[in-house]
This record gives sequence, C-alpha cells and structure tokens, in this order.
Amino acid sequence: MSEWFEQWFGEEYLRLYPHRDDEDAERLVTLIDARVPLAARRVLDLACGPGRHAAQFARRGASVVGFDLSMPLLSRARHRPGPAVDLVRGDMRQLPFRSASFDLVVNLFTSFGYFADDVQHAQVLCEAADALRPGGAFVLDYLNAGFVRDTLVLHEEREVGERRVAVGRRISADDRFVIKEMHLVDDGRSFVERVRLFTQEELESMVEAAGLAVRTRLGDYKGGAVSPSAPRVILLAERT
Repeated sequence: MSEWFEQWFGEEYLRLYPHRDDEDAERLVTLIDARVPLAARRVLDLACGPGRHAAQFARRGASVVGFDLSMPLLSRARHRPGPAVDLVRGDMRQLPFRSASFDLVVNLFTSFGYFADDVQHAQVLCEAADALRPGGAFVLDYLNAGFVRDTLVLHEEREVGERRVAVGRRISADDRFVIKEMHLVDDGRSFVERVRLFTQEELESMVEAAGLAVRTRLGDYKGGAVSPSAPRVILLAERT
C-alpha cells in the first residue's frame, strides 16, 4: 500500500494549491541568506516541490540541486523561470549523493514529518547530515505544533477555480499527528495529509542525534523568536 504523500503531491495538489506564496519563499530565503551567505554555495533543497525556494537560492548565486519524490512537482520546478536548477527525483530516506557534497541542506515549508515511524524521520536527518561537508549548515523549517493545536480550524469550505472543496482537520487519537482531509464536493474524491506534530524539543533532539548542532532558533519568516504564538519552528544547525 502506498503512502499518502505518494498519492497526494501530484497534478491534483497543483490544481488545488495553484498559487503557493512566492513572497513567503523569498522572505525565508532572504532570512537564510542573512545567516548563511548563499553566493557560490552548493545547496540541496530537500523536498523542493515546485521549486519556489530553489529558484530563490539560485537567484542569490548558489549552485542548487532540487530533490523531490513527485514527478509532477519536479516538472513544475523545471519550467519555473530563472537561473538553472539541477533536479533529481528520489526518496529523502535514501539520498543518492556522496558524503560531504553540499555546503547547505534545507528542508522547508513543513516537508518533513510525513512518515508513520519516527525511525524514518531520524533517517532523513542522518541522510541530510551525511550530505553536508563538515561545518556545513542545515535548515529545517517546520510547523509549530503548539500553534497548530491552538489555532486548528476543524472545518471549512472554499472555492478553488470552479471546484468546491470541503476541508476537515483533526488531531489523531494518539495526539501525534495533524490530519487534513480534503473532499472534492463535485466529484466525490478525497485526499488526506498527515503530518507529525513534533515539539521544538523533539526536533532539536533528532537534529542533534544526526550529528548536527543547533545554532539558531526562529519562529517566523521575519526572524522572530520561537514562542507559543509563533507559526513556525525554524532551526539552523551546523554539521559538527
């Protein structure tokens, strides 16, 4: 049986999320650039999706590899205007790169926490750490689990183009995942997203267990501090 993310991040995802915010991507990459200068760096955008962030890294003079499992998202990234980005398809649990290949590895916009087993999450971080040169930087941009719980909208309906979409959200019975169910009202199809609700402490523990030392903690794309009201947990770490 395939995983939910193997089914979801395809053409239907692109149709239901046609205008992911490029301004947010630019804001986050600017934030990273201020702390890890990007010019002439070799960057791996892990789970790059349609290439919003990869394009911003390339515009700042980085040599960028975008890596993702989804062929439709990689195709969208390939046709994005701007400097060239190398694109590779694969599973983040087993990266096809030599050790110490990159100066910077990033995992952005909650492109983590997709697996049922935390051993696999830890494996992703170990793979990312191995791809970094000693002294290289790792950036993890993740949801703030406490903020998600406090602000969860249980149900909404919206129009996407000519489609009506009903969205339901809930926390799993074991309190470990946030689950979003999207139902296409007109044709009856449904899609599910399931993301692990890691606390900041859990994220830091896993990052450090992978051989990375957390140097900076941020709570939003403006560089604010992590707090209960911050929407993000952004960790900047160094390979030790």
